[in-house]
Amino acid sequence: MIASRRVPVPPAWSVQLQTVGITGTNGKTTTTAWVAAALRRLGAGPVARATTVGFFLDDERLEIEKSYTGFVDGMHTCFERGGKHAAVELTSEALAKGFARAWQCNVGVFTNLTHDHLDAHGSPEHYLASKAQLFVSLRAGATAVLNAGDPVFELLREILPEGVKVLSYAVPSRGEVQGTPDLVSRSVDVSWGGTTVACDVRDPASGLPREVRVRAIGEVYAENALAALLGAVAAGVPATDACAALAEAPPPPGRFEVVHQKPYVVVDYAHSPDALARTVQTARKLADAGGGKLIVVFGAGGKRDKAKRGPMGEAARAADRVIVTSDNPRDEDPAVIARSIAEGLRGHPGVTTELDRGKAIRAAIASASESDIVLIAGKGHETEQIVGSEVRHFSDVDVATEALAARR
Repeated sequence: MIASRRVPVPPAWSVQLQTVGITGTNGKTTTTAWVAAALRRLGAGPVARATTVGFFLDDERLEIEKSYTGFVDGMHTCFERGGKHAAVELTSEALAKGFARAWQCNVGVFTNLTHDHLDAHGSPEHYLASKAQLFVSLRAGATAVLNAGDPVFELLREILPEGVKVLSYAVPSRGEVQGTPDLVSRSVDVSWGGTTVACDVRDPASGLPREVRVRAIGEVYAENALAALLGAVAAGVPATDACAALAEAPPPPGRFEVVHQKPYVVVDYAHSPDALARTVQTARKLADAGGGKLIVVFGAGGKRDKAKRGPMGEAARAADRVIVTSDNPRDEDPAVIARSIAEGLRGHPGVTTELDRGKAIRAAIASASESDIVLIAGKGHETEQIVGSEVRHFSDVDVATEALAARR
């Protein structure tokens, strides 16, 4: 969001907008959307929502410049219209350039930290340090919402400035639960209708719920739901209102988006090893429950973090069939990328390569029976593909829809 190393001074009126900032590797966009949905329950004018999907005032999309200046313009529009709250997705790149000092957050929410973006940061340590800028920059009276199931939980808690309150949550599938979180998932039930999280509450007098429901499909959304709930509560939303908002909110586009049933065709943005593994795990359980097979189509971006390609292949091993294809190859040879991914699938009997992403999607759908699941991963909501220096229109949803029509 910030175009240079020089950090701008926040505008004077920015303190009038209570801002919840969300960072982490996976789940930022979903968590941000759910925090914004909960903030709307306060009824204090439009809620600004800034994510990689776009900048919104409630459901109205604003066409703003993708820069710090454009961000400030969007927030000022919110302020002029009487808005008092904002939910902002914060990437590691923006935080590394000083965003947390250029725009003050009242609540900082951390989702998780897994392998990604090492091409931009050079090392896991720099990647973590960039994410940590959100929490280092919080002021006394602010609240940090931290994932007590993530290995970096204690480190983030240690770097918080004096006077910053901590709320924490955990879903045991992430890792060993540290400390005594305010909310801990006891069980997660996933179906085609959504995800239900049964919780243990540290303080019964807190008003926090023992059950949280969302329409998004997947155990990973249990983490996002608990993070969003605590982020909203920290910003002043009553827990019961926040729960109701989460239960009603649609999942963001391209996040386990069900395009069709019989066969089930799902489009998901998962493009890191952890995200892909968790998405495949969800689809695997649903396929087994329905007596079908799981077909996964995915690739990896060119000129980006080459070290994650083999692990992404490994993440897809639970599928019955895998079609390795192109993502955004940029000016790298797609075949080289595909071979690196295939290394993580060595020995898997159902692996093929089709470098044309459109053909790969069509082949997967054409071969699926009515009980099968076709998971198309990596691009999600995106509507462009970068090949060489050319930016082409490409939508996984559109291609899948066309392929499904051809089956009829």
